[in-house]
Amino acid sequence: MDLTVAVIAKECLPGRVKTRLSPPLTPERAAALAQLSLSHTLETVRLLPVRSWLLVMDGTPSAADAEDFTVVPQSSGGLDERLAAICDAAAGPLLIVGMDTPQFSVEDVAPLLQDWSTPIALHDAWMGPATDGGFWALALRHPAGALIRGVPMSTKTTGASQLARLTAAGLRVGILPELRDMDHFNDALEIAAEIPGSGFAHAVDEAALEVRRSALTAGATR
Repeated sequence: MDLTVAVIAKECLPGRVKTRLSPPLTPERAAALAQLSLSHTLETVRLLPVRSWLLVMDGTPSAADAEDFTVVPQSSGGLDERLAAICDAAAGPLLIVGMDTPQFSVEDVAPLLQDWSTPIALHDAWMGPATDGGFWALALRHPAGALIRGVPMSTKTTGASQLARLTAAGLRVGILPELRDMDHFNDALEIAAEIPGSGFAHAVDEAALEVRRSALTAGATR
């Protein structure tokens, strides 16, 4: 279908990504989970029947992550500016997803795909709310940076503010399922439980075991 999916992501380097996972995780373990989260997200995006895939990257992706994607650098500025820049560069309908919801599935965006595959769409935009008050996905049939630029990001009311911006512009907005972002290790544990048997879940299990061992060692030396 005539849709571009853009994944906005950050190179998964220890100490530069998912720093709120440390502690209890080491920076290296946190970066490894971030990499798995990104790779899992990209695998899902590759399954979507759309015109093109973009990886909008802060840093350099691995060859495996870049496969099938057009890689473009993120613009400068805050998150609202970087999202707005993706919209301003888009030539047609656009879906933006983040790298922090590895449990994201094709089924989660099925309502959007079905709606925009019809001759007359019922919605001008779709948003996927996150449990932390933000959003994990944002889709616009007619992307424009002005619909995002200036919306306060990384707050408990970001999703509500973004939704208000869209509706104030007269857009009909559909709502996708709410997903949990991987901000803290407890989030990673919850997400892993949703996708048992995945590489991400296996890595979270290993990380949890390491955390328990470290706690026991620390207790034994007191």
